[in-house]
Formats: sequence, C-alpha cells, structure tokens
Amino acid sequence: MTGTIAHLSAAGLFLLLTHFGISSTPLRAALVGRLGEKPYLGLYSLIAALAFWWLVAAYNGAPYVPVWPPAGGLAWVPVLLVPVALFLLVAGLSTPNPTSVGQETLLTGDREPVRGILRVTRNPFLWGVGLWAVAHMVPNGDLGSLILFGTLALLALGGSVLIDAKLARRLGADWDRYAARTSNLPFAAILAGRQSLVWKEIGWWRPAVALLLYGGLLHLHRMLFGVSPLPW
Repeated sequence: MTGTIAHLSAAGLFLLLTHFGISSTPLRAALVGRLGEKPYLGLYSLIAALAFWWLVAAYNGAPYVPVWPPAGGLAWVPVLLVPVALFLLVAGLSTPNPTSVGQETLLTGDREPVRGILRVTRNPFLWGVGLWAVAHMVPNGDLGSLILFGTLALLALGGSVLIDAKLARRLGADWDRYAARTSNLPFAAILAGRQSLVWKEIGWWRPAVALLLYGGLLHLHRMLFGVSPLPW
C-alpha cells in the first residue's frame, strides 16, 4: 500500500482523526483526568509529530496524478498569499492569545485580552497555516498535493472552529464576552463595527520579520523542495 494515493489518504485521515478525535472530544478530558495535563500534552504532541511525519513521508512516496494543468498564472497565487500567511503566523505566535494552550487565564486577568492581530482574528496562527496550505493547492494541481495541503487546510481552518467551540464550553461567560468583541473570520468583527484595527499594537517589526522569512523561503525553495516558486 505504500507509495500510493491510498497510503497518502490514510495518512491524512489519521492526522485529522487523531487531532480532532482527541483534542475536540470528551476523550481529551478523560485522558487528562487519567494521565494529568502535562503527560497528556506530551503524549498528544508525540502522536501529532508521528502523524505529520507519516503524512509528509506518504506524500513524498505518492505517484503524480494530475488533476488540472499547472498553468503559469496559477503560480502567482502563493506568491501573493504566502506573505499574508507568514504575517499571520508571525503575529499569531508573538501575541498572547486566550485560544493558545495554557493562556485561557488571559480572559480573567487585568490586561485587555483583545490586542494587536486578535482584533483581526482570534485565531491568527491557524488562519496563517490555512491560507498557506490553500495557496499551495492552487498551482500544484496534482492529487497528492491536494490531499497533503487540503489536509493541512482542513486541520487549521476546521481546528479554529472547534477550538472556539471547546473554549466556549469550558470558559462560559468569560469566552462569551471575548467572542462578542472578536471574530474567527479575519476582519469580520472590524467590518461589523465590534472592533477596530490598531496598527501600533501590531507594530512594524512583525510584518518585517514576515517579509524576511518570505525572502528566505523564495531563495531556498528550489534547494529545499526541488522547484522554484517564482512564476517566471
């Protein structure tokens, strides 16, 4: 079965099932109750790492099955979207966030929890991963890439919805007050008048770091992945 699309599909399904089936169901609470919070996180991280390794290994061994022709214009999609994705990743990782593991207490502290990129979306890191994955689905056009990047997009964007639902159940009124002033969908709270963009809270260093990462990836992409990301 190895080296087939079926093998790659199984790896993608395993990643989704182990992620959503553990972290977003009552199984998580049962495991935490039996193992403790830190041992559970260690076990979950190990399973997640093995699942990602299997997915990448299965993708590298999968045959090339074209779905649509890789037209030159499609290569512009990641060129334009990946900088935005990297900005969301950098801003998400560098901003204290109540949706991150162990940071739920931000909703009950004295400090205002809605700051910086959280005014745009309360799940910036996951939207960054999702946007990066979708951007890579478009120009590749083969079944293996659609399964790989589609799995990662579903993991990130679906995960943002499930995390919100899980925290709503766990945190109750504290979460309701936070959710009323934020949005999962980027810019939805701002467009609805429930929030405003405060650029000074984001600063210029975060987009600068994202652009540096983007430049490095453009330079090293052929070396790392065997293909140039540039349309020309």
